[in-house]
Amino acid sequence: METPVLVGVAQLEQRIQAPGEGKEPIELMIDACRMAAADAGHPALLAQANSVRVIRGWWRYQNPAKALCEAFGNNRAQTAITPYGGNMVQSVVNRSALEIQSGEHEVILITGAECGYSQAKARRAGVKLKWRDIDGTPDLQIGEEAPMSHPREVALDIVRPTHMYPIMELARRHHLGEGVSQHLRRISELWAGFSAVAAENPHAWLREAKSAEEIRTPSAANRSVSYPYPKLMNSNNNVDQGAALVLCSERKAAALGIDRDKWVYPWVGADAHDHKFVSNRDNLHSSPAIRVAGGRALELAGLAPEDLDWVDLYSCFPIAVQVAAAELGLDPTRPLSVTGGLTFAGGPLNNYVMHAIARMAELLRTAPGKKGLVSANGGFLTKHAIGIYSAEPASRPFQHAAPQAEVDALPFRELAEDHKGDATVEGYAVIYNGAGPQLAHIAARLDGGERAWANCRDADVVTAMTQEEFCGRRVHLDGDRARFAA
Repeated sequence: METPVLVGVAQLEQRIQAPGEGKEPIELMIDACRMAAADAGHPALLAQANSVRVIRGWWRYQNPAKALCEAFGNNRAQTAITPYGGNMVQSVVNRSALEIQSGEHEVILITGAECGYSQAKARRAGVKLKWRDIDGTPDLQIGEEAPMSHPREVALDIVRPTHMYPIMELARRHHLGEGVSQHLRRISELWAGFSAVAAENPHAWLREAKSAEEIRTPSAANRSVSYPYPKLMNSNNNVDQGAALVLCSERKAAALGIDRDKWVYPWVGADAHDHKFVSNRDNLHSSPAIRVAGGRALELAGLAPEDLDWVDLYSCFPIAVQVAAAELGLDPTRPLSVTGGLTFAGGPLNNYVMHAIARMAELLRTAPGKKGLVSANGGFLTKHAIGIYSAEPASRPFQHAAPQAEVDALPFRELAEDHKGDATVEGYAVIYNGAGPQLAHIAARLDGGERAWANCRDADVVTAMTQEEFCGRRVHLDGDRARFAA
């Protein structure tokens, strides 16, 4: 049995000045891979990789791993790609560690990149980006494509992260019994802590620390997106960032003479997903999959939550961090990111977690014996992956938990698709356009326990929903429409 070890990491960014200039994502991936191999002290690793694995991004390449192999003079490596999902980086690391452990592969290269900043700049200027066409079919797709939205959610246009995560945030506010202003202060202070971490992270996109007041107060630079989240509580996808990881067997690392100060060991990995559609979840303020998979990961590592020296929780929105911290048993007042999170360090779509792992590896290299946990999240707090790392080898071989059957057996809530009658508000989000609050998406519970969705477009009510607590209130549903008593 082989021992998997992470030997090379890299992160990079580009900040173009004029629309249409700069490198495209595949070029950032090539650069990141070369940097990761150089970090390991062995550029030749790129030509020796048995598998090259790319995290799918917001580009049209069909087989980007093929272009990478051509750039590195590697004509024998397996090419692989993932579906969309913020969980995929950690899931790919988990799978890769198992395959190195079994001897199926000796060297695996993982990479991804986005150019959201370049795309946004070009879009505003009306410039068409001339990115490469990379055709072909990869040898392997890691993970399955699956819809994340129920048809009823789609019918009401509750399909974006900026729609669903605020609903969960307000459901949790109500669950905790917090007042409106108290809650907003707390989550803005949480995010200010992330901003402070980003200010000290040399790889972060936004390194100017923001105060809690700046973060929670809408302004010209911090527009309201979907209540309760202004822009500075949203993932920042307008970044040009790339990263790469090189994993190999301990035997290979030793044979190549890779400096042991570079070695970081994956101790444990875990993967599980909550009920696929939010419509069917027992409640909107928790994640049984994180609780079960995270608990199992800690158990396999022989660790308690307080034994973790560093943590990076997936941070697309504040609710994702709060739920993960609660389910993992972490003190919410401790630092919960090593990067600064997707708002401040940067949110290159599905590839953020590669930056988190790379940063975690940098820190662990400086402190042998310390342990770090990275969590990953895809969909609407749906798909979860967890990794525990240390620069010291574990007392046992790498272990992987996939407790999906246990999660699937947990309560499943039925959906009432076209309810006419009264219900109780469970969570909601107020969606803004340039003119102000536009509509509210509402999740409600029927008296029989079923969940229902509806929209409210009453301007006065929608505005009031940003100032008062509407969770727990009675509402009348008439198909797609929600009405509140005067």
